[in-house]
Amino acid sequence: MTVVAVIVTVLLVAAGGLTLVRIIRGPSILDRAVATDVLLAVAVAAIATEAAYSRDATALPVLVVLALVGFVGSVSVARFASRRGPK
Repeated sequence: MTVVAVIVTVLLVAAGGLTLVRIIRGPSILDRAVATDVLLAVAVAAIATEAAYSRDATALPVLVVLALVGFVGSVSVARFASRRGPK
């Protein structure tokens, strides 16, 4: 089980690092917004992995709140982008 936890941690850190690169180097604001949403999804996956590994269910409300924040943020960015129109 420890080997799996290490592999998952390495993959999540790599995903977070690559996402941070996209946030910094993103050519447009929409690229940065999508990367921020992906970073939030990676954070949710990391918290869920830690909760599953430690068999502790106290992190579930945090996961629900983060998922809702990510959803509302994505919908807000999509509505903003649709009002601006194509460029």
